[in-house]
Amino acid sequence: MKQAHWLLALSAGALLSSAAASQSINASGEETAQGDVSVTIYNSNRALIQDVRQIDIDRGRSRVELPDVSASISPQTLSFYAPRTTIIEQNFDFDLLTPGKLMDKAIGETVTLLRTNPATGRETRERAKVLSTAGGVVVQIGDRIEVLRDDGLPVRVIFDEVPPNLRARPTLSVNLESERSGRRPVSIRYLSSGLGWSADYVALFNEEDSTIDMQGWVTLTNNTGTTFHRANTLLVAGDPTTNGRGRRGFGNMGAISIGTEAADRERLGDFYLYPIAERTTIANAQTKQVSFLDVQAVPARKVYTRNVGWLANDSNPVNVFSGISFSTSRDQGLGDALPAGTVRFYQRDSQGTPQFIGENGLGHTPMGSELLLQTGSAFDISVQAEVESREKITSAEWERTARYRVIEDGEVTRQYDVERPKTFYRTTMRYTLTNAKAQSVEVDLTQSGLMRYWYAYDYRITSEDIEGEQINADTRKWIVPVPAEGKRVVRVVYETRY
Repeated sequence: MKQAHWLLALSAGALLSSAAASQSINASGEETAQGDVSVTIYNSNRALIQDVRQIDIDRGRSRVELPDVSASISPQTLSFYAPRTTIIEQNFDFDLLTPGKLMDKAIGETVTLLRTNPATGRETRERAKVLSTAGGVVVQIGDRIEVLRDDGLPVRVIFDEVPPNLRARPTLSVNLESERSGRRPVSIRYLSSGLGWSADYVALFNEEDSTIDMQGWVTLTNNTGTTFHRANTLLVAGDPTTNGRGRRGFGNMGAISIGTEAADRERLGDFYLYPIAERTTIANAQTKQVSFLDVQAVPARKVYTRNVGWLANDSNPVNVFSGISFSTSRDQGLGDALPAGTVRFYQRDSQGTPQFIGENGLGHTPMGSELLLQTGSAFDISVQAEVESREKITSAEWERTARYRVIEDGEVTRQYDVERPKTFYRTTMRYTLTNAKAQSVEVDLTQSGLMRYWYAYDYRITSEDIEGEQINADTRKWIVPVPAEGKRVVRVVYETRY
């Protein structure tokens, strides 16, 4: 509905009736009814709000209104406590006072239209009954029906009162039974969505010294519809189960090996706690960053990697990935457990100015872990994988490479199982690595896809130009030196059942 040129106003009495009974002015000059606020924020866009307020409560039955709770509150999670008081009923009023809502609630009611003649400045008043707000505001003035149009003529709508179920701010209403009257502390505790946090890391890589300087930042995001003033803030790193389901987090992306060192941080059950040192105001619709990690000269190295799928036949060379490898250990690393987030890497250019070189995600990572985070693709280094030859071999040739097992302290000293498949293959893979840099490099080359289901567990690597390392049943790795401004060809022969 177009409402660009008609305005809304409330009578003085209506404004007074909508004001909260207990409010204060905080240090920033904003009005708030909140008291001593503590906020515990989880990675899952959920937070625990605890608020202790000083409230006047009458003896017997009374109704207490608590404005400035989260507009995204989960009412079923609310806990209310006041000394010598019993709670009878609670209501969460989240129908907030807006021009559109105010007009919607006025359907069937009479309002005052104040029109101003732009030529003369003369004001005229008319009483009008609101008939509809669907697609525009339709009113009845006397015997005529009129639409409040966007025609450039200013119209102000004056309401006699605020509808009782509209609130200027999200409000919790509680009906109480109290043994005595007087002012006392009231504690409310509830869960709310819309308030979350993540970790962001800024890493400056020094290639000459093979080190990184890393800063960790907590990024708070508040979309609850409410500002939390001077809150004592605690961050929880972990994935608590909600609604009977565990949250799927980042996993352990980028981890070469998972650490086994306990970080010097407070824990809550199986979660790490990251407290914000000072009270902070978390404004609605705001993103706030607070530092929690600052470490210099951590050993790190640049790594080039390429993973080749089984029987890959590249028509053109493929650029390798570049990445930064470092540790979170206590002695030779960052010395902390790292909550999930994004790591952004920078490197100084010839003028000494830090330039962005890439970013990657990081999972919840224990202290002592070895990490390799990809930052991009290398311009000058490539690998071309090709099937150089592939031929069928007989079962006799297959059996000649069968692995024998020695049985100690038994009658049989050698034993092998004769393979029965009728078809076997010998495949020669050729990997051509090129390097256009002025310095020699090492490339971590991996071949995956070696294990194909139950019928193909037994594969053999009968020849390799460089001795490799078996990462697992599916993947083998070679560290290949490539000369400056040169290339290197590596051949590996596989015997397989597929």
